[in-house]
Amino acid sequence: MTWIVFDYGGVLSLPQPESDADAMARAVGAEPGPFKLRYWEHRLEFDRGGLSPHAYWSAVLDRPATTTEVARLVARDVASWAYPDEGTVALLDDLLTAGRDVALLSNAPVCVGDGLDELPWIAAIGHRFYSGRMGLVKPDRAIYDHLAAALGADPAEIVFIDDREENVEGARLAGMTGVHFTDATALRAALPDVPGPVH
Repeated sequence: MTWIVFDYGGVLSLPQPESDADAMARAVGAEPGPFKLRYWEHRLEFDRGGLSPHAYWSAVLDRPATTTEVARLVARDVASWAYPDEGTVALLDDLLTAGRDVALLSNAPVCVGDGLDELPWIAAIGHRFYSGRMGLVKPDRAIYDHLAAALGADPAEIVFIDDREENVEGARLAGMTGVHFTDATALRAALPDVPGPVH
């Protein structure tokens, strides 16, 4: 049995558009440049669950965020990551239709994971793992060990796909087959025994 495990952002979804990040900043009266720098500076700790949404967005704004601002920013943040990569989602659908064992492993805070779970192409994946719910982040070894244990799989039975090379290497060090994502066509060719599109 082979599990095929997808990353989310940059694999199943398109990268966050700069225009969405700029609009997010302007929606709360922030300058986009510093806002985006702090967005990424504090993101991994937010993904890990070490920061609450209020603490994270206050750090991004460099001032206390209001409850209304946090709610607005969380909604816009989820929306900015909700553009599907149509080619990868089609591949995912082919795998699910064929009855293949598929899972998701994403660095995402709890509030973003909750929003992504509402997306139909994500809800179709029965096994979804988000770093914020686990208290672990990629590429730390522990998150891959946790994934394998939760799936009841030997790491050698897991193919892990990510657009970040350091996360792919983390999976390899944990005994998994790592695939560096570049585009859906190359991914389809790289995966073992992938069914063709259903017409």
